[in-house]
Parts: sequence; C-alpha cells; structure tokens
Amino acid sequence: MTVVTSATVTDLQAALVRGERVVDVREKHEYERGHVPNAVHIPMSVVPLRIQDITSERKGEPVWIICESGARSWQVSDYLTREGVSVINVEGGTAAWKASGLPVHSA
Repeated sequence: MTVVTSATVTDLQAALVRGERVVDVREKHEYERGHVPNAVHIPMSVVPLRIQDITSERKGEPVWIICESGARSWQVSDYLTREGVSVINVEGGTAAWKASGLPVHSA
C-alpha cells in the first residue's frame, strides 16, 4: 500500500512562492472556470500518458496535485507515487483554495 503525502492550500501557497509546480487534474471546463495561478492543466484521464509532463523539472522537488475537492487528486497522487513520482496531494482542492480567499485565474 502506498502512502500519499497531503498538505493544505496554505502549504501550496508557500510552495508556489518558492516556485514549485502544481498540476490541476480536473476537466477542461472546471479548469477554465478558475484555477490556482500557474497551475499546469493535465486532466486525470490522461495522466498515465503524460507522466513525463508531470515530473518536476527540479529533481527531488515534489509536484503538487490539485482537483476540485481533493478526491481525484488523491487518486492521481496515489498512482504517481506508485510510479515513483514525488507528489503532494492538495487537501480540499481548488474549492478550499477559493474558500481561503486565495487568487484564481480563469482561462
């Protein structure tokens, strides 16, 4: 059994200030309605095909995975962890990000 590392939106906010990477695994219409600034959009359905696009450009640095509530991102994080990718699941997802009053971008 894999152990998925999770963190809060406040932790993600600090990670973004450090220049770390976040991948949004929601569907296109969800992403376009509002997403974390600088989030890379890779829908959950294509994650297995795009692992190389997800891995961090900075070796040893985890990639943050976000969805709307944290459920899909947990599934993706579990899969990527089993594939050897260092990831952090964002608890509460984009809904928690928005509820915290953090900025969102629309596509």
